[in-house]
Amino acid sequence: MHPGTHFAFGDHKEHGLVASFTSSLPAHLAHWFLEREQFEPVPGEPGLYRLSEPERDGVRRTRQAVHDLRRHGYTVQADIRFDPSFSAGPPRPARPNALQERRSRLAQAAAGRTTQRSAPPTTSLPVGRPIPPKPAYAPTVHLTAGRSR
Repeated sequence: MHPGTHFAFGDHKEHGLVASFTSSLPAHLAHWFLEREQFEPVPGEPGLYRLSEPERDGVRRTRQAVHDLRRHGYTVQADIRFDPSFSAGPPRPARPNALQERRSRLAQAAAGRTTQRSAPPTTSLPVGRPIPPKPAYAPTVHLTAGRSR
C-alpha cells in the first residue's frame, strides 16, 4: 500500500468483497465509515471488513463506497473493478435535443382543438334569477320570555 493510504478495497478468496484501513486513521473512525458503507467486521480478522450481502449488487456498492470515502477526502486504494475513476459507469441513453422536442410538442398542442376555445353553447343562459313576489302579509315575530341570547 502507498504511504498515506487510509482505506483499501479488494477481493478476498474466503470473504468476498473486503475493505481494510491503515494505522494512519483512528480505528473507531474507520469502523464508523465502513459500517455506514455496509461493511461488517470479519470475526477473527482485526481490521478486515466484508461487504454485507455481496450478491445484492456488490460491485456497484463497493464502487460507491470508494467514491464516498474519496469525496470525504480520504485516500483509497482499490482494485480496478472497484475504482470509479477506472471503471465506466452504465451507459446512459442518448437523449435527443430536449428543446427541439419540447417546441414540437407545444406546436402540436397549439394546432389542436381544445375545450377552452369551443363554440358557444346553442341555448342562451337566462339573463337573471327571477325575484319571488312580496308576501301580502307582514311576518309575525314571536318573542319568548326569558333571557335573550
